[in-house]
Amino acid sequence: MNFDSWLEKVLRPLIYVSKNNFANLPKAKGLEKVLISLINNAPSEIFLTQKNELLKLASGLESSDLEEKKRRILRIIEILKNQEKPQEPISYEEYQAHQKILKQPLTIIKGIGPKIAKSLEKKEIKTIEDLLFFIPRDYEDRREVKLISNLKEGETTVILGEILKSGVSYLSTRRVFLAILTDGTGFLTLKWFNFNEKFLKSLLVPGKKFYVIGEVSRFGRSWEIVHPELIEEKDKEKLNLEFGRVVPIYSSVEGVSDKYFRKLMFQVVETYVKYLDSPIPEEILKKYKLLPLKEAIKNLHFPDKREDLLTLKTQPNPYYKSLVFDEFFFLELALALRKGKIKKEKGIAFKTESRLVEKFIKKIPFKLTSAQKRVIEEIKGDMKKPVPMNRLLQGDVGCGKTVVAFVAALIAIENGYQVALMAPTEILAEQHYQNFRQYAQLMGINVALLTGGVPPSRKKEIYYGISLGYVNFVIGTHALFQEKVDFKKLGLVIIDEQHRFGVLQRAALREKAKGVTPDTLVMTATPIPRTLALTIYGDLDLSIINEMPEGRKPIITKLFLEYNRPKAYEEVRRELKKGYQAYFILPLIEESEKLELQAVLTYGEYLKKSVFPEFKIEILHGRLSSLEKEKIMHAFKRREFQILVSTTVVEVGVDVPEATVMVIEHAERFGLSQLHQLRGRVGRGSAQSYCFLIAHKVSMNSEAFKRLQILCETNDGFRIAEEDLKLRGPGEFLGTKQSGYLEFRKADLIRDYEILLLAREAAFKLLERDPELKNYPLLKEELLKRWKERLKLSEIA
Repeated sequence: MNFDSWLEKVLRPLIYVSKNNFANLPKAKGLEKVLISLINNAPSEIFLTQKNELLKLASGLESSDLEEKKRRILRIIEILKNQEKPQEPISYEEYQAHQKILKQPLTIIKGIGPKIAKSLEKKEIKTIEDLLFFIPRDYEDRREVKLISNLKEGETTVILGEILKSGVSYLSTRRVFLAILTDGTGFLTLKWFNFNEKFLKSLLVPGKKFYVIGEVSRFGRSWEIVHPELIEEKDKEKLNLEFGRVVPIYSSVEGVSDKYFRKLMFQVVETYVKYLDSPIPEEILKKYKLLPLKEAIKNLHFPDKREDLLTLKTQPNPYYKSLVFDEFFFLELALALRKGKIKKEKGIAFKTESRLVEKFIKKIPFKLTSAQKRVIEEIKGDMKKPVPMNRLLQGDVGCGKTVVAFVAALIAIENGYQVALMAPTEILAEQHYQNFRQYAQLMGINVALLTGGVPPSRKKEIYYGISLGYVNFVIGTHALFQEKVDFKKLGLVIIDEQHRFGVLQRAALREKAKGVTPDTLVMTATPIPRTLALTIYGDLDLSIINEMPEGRKPIITKLFLEYNRPKAYEEVRRELKKGYQAYFILPLIEESEKLELQAVLTYGEYLKKSVFPEFKIEILHGRLSSLEKEKIMHAFKRREFQILVSTTVVEVGVDVPEATVMVIEHAERFGLSQLHQLRGRVGRGSAQSYCFLIAHKVSMNSEAFKRLQILCETNDGFRIAEEDLKLRGPGEFLGTKQSGYLEFRKADLIRDYEILLLAREAAFKLLERDPELKNYPLLKEELLKRWKERLKLSEIA
């Protein structure tokens, strides 16, 4: 049944019974049954929220009294008459025209001048579209006027009353402006501490009636509201916006009053929300019980008068869920497209039965763990296939990822291809170079290091060796991308992510291969919870090494409160006397390099003079050049001094097998994953290692203390990462706060994980049916608009 004939069928009996002031109602039999059957068989254009409301109104109709029957029937007619006919899909031209309107600057809106525009820009709101997505942070229920006799302390409420008197008064020595208001059931004092006397006096004239809004408190025996919001009884326009409804509360905008901002938002939503198009296919919205984007946004700003306040305040309500699904759906669609595209690219089918690998495994002085063996098989399985491998290798610091990566490199080299490894920092590239070179020398493979610090003449030699193909394995920083590097036959790209390389650089390095897409192996020592791995690396397959090599002793972690510091220092002294070395770590002071430098130097001096005068101490800080940092780290490795005091620069870096203790001051300022990474710097040798966390200004029953306790209980990076993620949110967790790569307008990867999974399922299923999105041109257009830059989707366009 189509929409029009269904509507007519439902309305016919309702209009019949409601005629002539419901004259026919007593004669009508079986109305409830007919209505329920028709509503249950409503065409799919009726939105679920309305369908549910209609069913609620129809159920129990027969048993209601006459007045209630009439009320319900009128409400059903109202809902049905407001049912818009389903929209025809918009054309490409309309979509483009709407985009143009939404991309306009804020200053074209009446009431937004350069000053307000500047305040909004500080909140990253630059266009009309941005403003529509500036969702209220809370809601206030102003649907009913309260009597003064029924007021409760602490509630925000609406009162209608008449001014009895007003004027300046003194509270001890402070001038205040007071007005007394009554509604006939009691008295309410209105109080201002900051005020314009002339303005308030002319406004609050005795006998004038006002609606008053604010939080009610007690002062002595009387009720009062401090700095209330006032609206004159006759000001119909303001009343319409501020009363008799659920009112949105926005996070404050500098230089704009809440009332004025609400008025602006009302105007913007009324005028522009209709241009918001989200071309998610209708069948997907219906399947997941979602609303079209424009309807969700409109209801989030100005909810319907009948909306339940609790539902609005607690996510996910249907409007919030629809908005979040919309954001996740396009991310997942982008990732699914990349994954599909990589699967279609021409890759290299390597022969994976390798003589070199067998020889290598016999030569190394330790046995592979079963997790390493499993992951090597997963990698071989990918490398065999004629489509490019795209795999993420995860595992804690020290679990043996290097060996696994080297096995993959050997397979590529034995097949006549070159390998490139890219690291986020020079120190790390050097570290990888040292580690891989040991293995390469065993196997007679030519490895080269390419970083900014390599002298130009040596660089020239390396470039030449790469282009001729006699350098099999290159390790370096992003200098590898530079145009000068020309591989003869690149077959495998290994990327040490450390969270710092996005999807973007992966694409850039892969482009260095000619004619084919090389295999990609991404390694990360920062365990990323499955929730996030799905999202950020949604285009990669996942391998996890969840087992430590034999003989590795787990690090013992202890938590000390500030006053117990001497105890921690004593334990450090015990280790130093045995001939081991220690790290002392301070947090970075992001606001000021100068303060940070001062903090490190002062602390270093304190340790030298007052705590460990008998040992040699060196200081590492952010002001040093890369070369100076490396010099200090290498001297530490050669045991030229015993204690290294540093800011978090050692988080990734050189292995110092003799360093068995790490003391982390102000541990409460670090994220859990970061602390876990830091402590992974000790315990690189066979001796028992320790990490001492020192928490400042933290009590034993505080959240911060409980959080740090997790590190004392477990060495499992994944469990720690899950906890960290809950506490800090993905942007901070990944250090992508600045890059905007995973910035969503409203969605939150942790809180909304369930919705993320639905969006992923919907996006992947849609692409299975239509891998090129040929039947969804607008969807493709919107996808490129949102993610083209961030996910380098240009190749999909």
